[in-house]
Amino acid sequence: MPMKEFWNERYSEKEYVYGERPNEYLKEQLLKLSPGKILLPCEGEGRNAIFAALSHWKTFACDFSESGKAKAESLAAKNGVSFQYDVCDILEYQAPEESFDVIALIFAHFPENIRKTIHQKLLALVKPGGVIILEGFNKKQLGKSSGGPKSYEMLFEKEILIKDFEKCEIEELEEKTVFLSEGHFHDGEAELIRGVFRKKFQ
Repeated sequence: MPMKEFWNERYSEKEYVYGERPNEYLKEQLLKLSPGKILLPCEGEGRNAIFAALSHWKTFACDFSESGKAKAESLAAKNGVSFQYDVCDILEYQAPEESFDVIALIFAHFPENIRKTIHQKLLALVKPGGVIILEGFNKKQLGKSSGGPKSYEMLFEKEILIKDFEKCEIEELEEKTVFLSEGHFHDGEAELIRGVFRKKFQ
């Protein structure tokens, strides 16, 4: 099944399949920062963008799922906020370079052949001194039922992220076993990787 079709089908369910609450790691990191401009690629049903908007960030999101956007807009209205949500492939997302203070990659996994290209495209959109906040599944997650890609190549490890974000200072980067409770597709003991990458000044 093509990925766009897969995600449209998943987000067409009535319930919010990853829950309505924000990702805990993103929440923790954003609360440390002064609000600015944030981009959330692969935002799906909008839970993280809504938290950012409620926390006074100028919030932008994108995903290639129309059904994800519809649910995000419904949840945003319920919470009394709004944000810009573009339906597009992340490689086609248009924004000026160095225009975001933060980009949040929360469970944003990509095929190995385009992952570094996407990461470098997104890094170009971050202002010098800005950060990329990332949480995803590490390679020890393969075979667990608590979520994530079923392809080993799409899972993360520290060395991959260090290379992809070599133009950044690494403020933190750790692999951790966490009990997820984010809807019924992120539920149970999971092997995660978390990082904060601050873009260097030239």
